[in-house]
Amino acid sequence: MTTPRFVANSLARRALLSRQGLCRAPRVKIDAGALLGLIEEIGFVQVDSISTVERAHHLILFARNETYRPRLLARLLEEDRALFENWTHDASIIPSRFFPFWRPRFRREAERLRFVYRDWHGHDFEGHLADLVSHIEEQGPVMARDFNHLRPETARGWWDWHPAKTALEFLWRTGRLAVCHRKGFQKVYDLSERVIPAKHRAREIDTDQFVDWACDSALERLGIATAGELSAFWDSVSPAEAKNWSDRQLTAGLLCEVQVESTGDGAPRKALVRPDFLEDLENLPRAPARLRALSPFDPVVRDRKRLARLFGFDYRVEIFVPKSKRNYGYYVFPLLEGERFVGRIEMRLDKNRETLTLIALWPERGQRWGKGRQLALESELERHRRFVGTSRVVYSKDWLRTRL
Repeated sequence: MTTPRFVANSLARRALLSRQGLCRAPRVKIDAGALLGLIEEIGFVQVDSISTVERAHHLILFARNETYRPRLLARLLEEDRALFENWTHDASIIPSRFFPFWRPRFRREAERLRFVYRDWHGHDFEGHLADLVSHIEEQGPVMARDFNHLRPETARGWWDWHPAKTALEFLWRTGRLAVCHRKGFQKVYDLSERVIPAKHRAREIDTDQFVDWACDSALERLGIATAGELSAFWDSVSPAEAKNWSDRQLTAGLLCEVQVESTGDGAPRKALVRPDFLEDLENLPRAPARLRALSPFDPVVRDRKRLARLFGFDYRVEIFVPKSKRNYGYYVFPLLEGERFVGRIEMRLDKNRETLTLIALWPERGQRWGKGRQLALESELERHRRFVGTSRVVYSKDWLRTRL
């Protein structure tokens, strides 16, 4: 039996950053076509409602190209229809040409979500499905708030959906409806055939094609990955399906098994890679040396175990952690310097005062915050200030903290 080739930790890091668009030149002017290419390269961009500086999808793209502006994304989503919104592991913006591969997912989701939504929300949302579709066919796009009169008097919060809201989300998650645009951050739903271009709706995909595409395209966007990571990337196929796919690919000689060095004292981890990519590892471009604040929902940091294994960076989002129990802050951005994480910051936009405030910065252990890094931080904060269109950057008192 051939011993798997050893891949140094530094090369494994670079492979992931390269495949996720973080080794690109960040100042090259980006237009709508190039932005679509970037999103296809990444795979998808997660959407999240929280906006302490700007929404997550905009920050993910801005971290990769500082000439990016939200109007480009709006054009691709709402005018060109080159992108659509649906679900990966969470709500995401996805290239429309991938839509055929969501059809098998829609069928799977329909079986699963009937039980999930019924248990979660405790009402008969299915009785509203046909009426909602008929209403949209005749009256046009709708929002969940159009049906707030159906909201139970006992509703306790945003998660306690009324039956029509549950039905709308079910129809969206299972492909009958699509998000045609948003008002503020609220979805506006329409029939999928009025949103998704016909050329992307025409193709039918069987189960084998679906699994093959999900695993192959995930590996393309990760570079090096375990079968579990392939399953988790789109969150479309099961770990068993990804394992069976990778075993077949290994037997056919289309994949190689490697041992990837972990940080610290961690044992090397077995992973999969395409033979041609393995040979190109030494020639991958390095990530720009600049300091970058990444969104907490950036695809590079989403898999916390992989993040710790490859980068030695222990990170979690503390949004739902009570303030008294947080180690850091409510919405903290990882700081990437070149190909390593050197700290984390909490910053917040105050539109009324026209300020971007640095609340706190925690350097990683062993990382000295000297003059050079301070200048790099100032440059990054200035980039964000211009991006969100505010007038000045403000530093809170005692902003430089010690990592816990």
